[in-house]
Amino acid sequence: MDVQLFVPCFIDQLYPQTAFNTIKVLEAVGCTVHYNPDQTCCGQPAFNSGYWPEATRLATKFLTDFSPDMPVVSPSASCTGYVIHQYPKLLKDRPDELAIHTQLKSRVYELSDFLVNTLSITSLPGNFPHKVTFHDACSALREYGIKEEPRQLLRMMKGLEIVEMNESETCCGFGGTFAVKHTSISAAMAEKKVLNALATGVKYIVSTEASCLMNINGYIARHKLDIRGVHLADIIAEGIE
Repeated sequence: MDVQLFVPCFIDQLYPQTAFNTIKVLEAVGCTVHYNPDQTCCGQPAFNSGYWPEATRLATKFLTDFSPDMPVVSPSASCTGYVIHQYPKLLKDRPDELAIHTQLKSRVYELSDFLVNTLSITSLPGNFPHKVTFHDACSALREYGIKEEPRQLLRMMKGLEIVEMNESETCCGFGGTFAVKHTSISAAMAEKKVLNALATGVKYIVSTEASCLMNINGYIARHKLDIRGVHLADIIAEGIE
């Protein structure tokens, strides 16, 4: 199957290897991946900060960067959920762009959703002989609507065991610019998330969101803790030749 790769700006700028691993995973399950180098931010940070005119310009650009004729797959439920559910608010007075979005939105997928519910894969070639816990990112769970899909993929990995932490569905404290505007509150939320993960005895916190992992790993690094946040795509790609 031919797919288009949408790389969110956090991954593009801070975790490019996750983008390459997403390609690796998609190709391993039989997809041909197309990447448009002209793509940029989807506009979510501007939208969430109240800069809707700027977010609208990015939304209209997104609609020219990606075709509705081919699935758009991304290693971020936050960005894909935003594109699907929030663009209509920005494009309500732009009937031409809104019509394009109506065509495109049903073909925009977060990686685990695409693998499990569209490709219906039942096995993965990777091997990861470790215990992990999973962080349910707010946007992934509540806006995009995934929970079991990432866990299903992790269970397909040979040697991997999932140990659920307390309050896996509780926010890690990132929240986009919330972490910048309310640093102390964000740090306290990250602390609670990491302590819950440490209590499971695992060495890895897995999530679908690079932004959450950045916040979590920032706390871990500051306190020199023996645990690490890892993106789902990086885990899956671990054992693929």
